[in-house]
Amino acid sequence: MTADSFNAEVLPIKNKLYRFALRLLDDHEEAKDTVQEVFLRLWTKREKLAEYRSVEAFAMIITKNLCLDKLKSSRSKNVELKDQLEHTDSITPYQHTETKDMKNKVTHIINTLPEQQKMAIQLRDIEGLGYDEIAEVMEMSLNNVRVNLSRARKKVRDILIKAQNYEFSNN
Repeated sequence: MTADSFNAEVLPIKNKLYRFALRLLDDHEEAKDTVQEVFLRLWTKREKLAEYRSVEAFAMIITKNLCLDKLKSSRSKNVELKDQLEHTDSITPYQHTETKDMKNKVTHIINTLPEQQKMAIQLRDIEGLGYDEIAEVMEMSLNNVRVNLSRARKKVRDILIKAQNYEFSNN
């Protein structure tokens, strides 16, 4: 693989890898360092990258493993999602605040999930990976990915409904 093809195939996934690493490590600098380490590893294996079905999935596996190694050594917490609100002129300040509050609640709930559920929801609902890619990244069966994702979504939904019902009962 040439430098140009590496740049064309691998560099576009940098932001995905960074967000994933940031979710797991809760440290911007550690996440940046991890992504750099992933790129170094991919570069050293550039001649063999064509053998992999998905370079992106392979990069996510490397990122996950590096992050888990760092977590084992430092025992850090997970991060909040980056604010992914679209700033448009068509929403009111009230709608913007409501959306931001909901995002903060969902982020807090996701951070309380078990590690596998947290990774599954991050990879599927935030990064948009397919179930096959998630199974490959998380090194588990497709059925286990679906179960973890379903449980994560159900827990997030149940906690949000419970909180909403509590807020309405107090008003």
